Amino acid sequence: MEEENLLEEEDTQKDKYLTFTLGSEVYGLDIRVVQEIIGILPITGVPEVPEYVRGIINLRGKIIPVVDMRLRFRQAFRPYTDRTCVIVIEAEAMQVGLIVDGVAEVLTIPEANVVPQPKLSASQNRYIRGVGKLGEEEGVVLLLDWEKLFSQEDEELLGRMQADETQEEGADGK
Repeated sequence: MEEENLLEEEDTQKDKYLTFTLGSEVYGLDIRVVQEIIGILPITGVPEVPEYVRGIINLRGKIIPVVDMRLRFRQAFRPYTDRTCVIVIEAEAMQVGLIVDGVAEVLTIPEANVVPQPKLSASQNRYIRGVGKLGEEEGVVLLLDWEKLFSQEDEELLGRMQADETQEEGADGK
């Protein structure tokens, strides 16, 4: 019975994306990796990390690294406002906060409405899994491949930056 409920829950989250904005672009993130959405918290800078890794935040006693998605996508830094949000995701057994300009809504985009990413430049598009077609009036959503947002080195760095009481449990991270 419990397994049935798990499959049912998995099915209800299929094709659902949390959409967020960076400037005028709308991106979608698989809802299954989203833990929560919070407002911007005080960020403590950490030396010798890539520019897009803004630092760490203390989220209810859990230390979580935060990444500015504008900087990750090589866009200009924009000062944070009251619309700026942090999307906390769990990827590869670690939590990371993604700083975005604003969160839009949760959309259902059936797989049939997802087309492959345009082949402009491999480095530009490596984070994009596909393009979700919404409707004639609404345009498109760039669907992120959350598994490719961070390189192996990024994951190791971000994993080391995360600290909490569960740190000792899975030391190998898998």
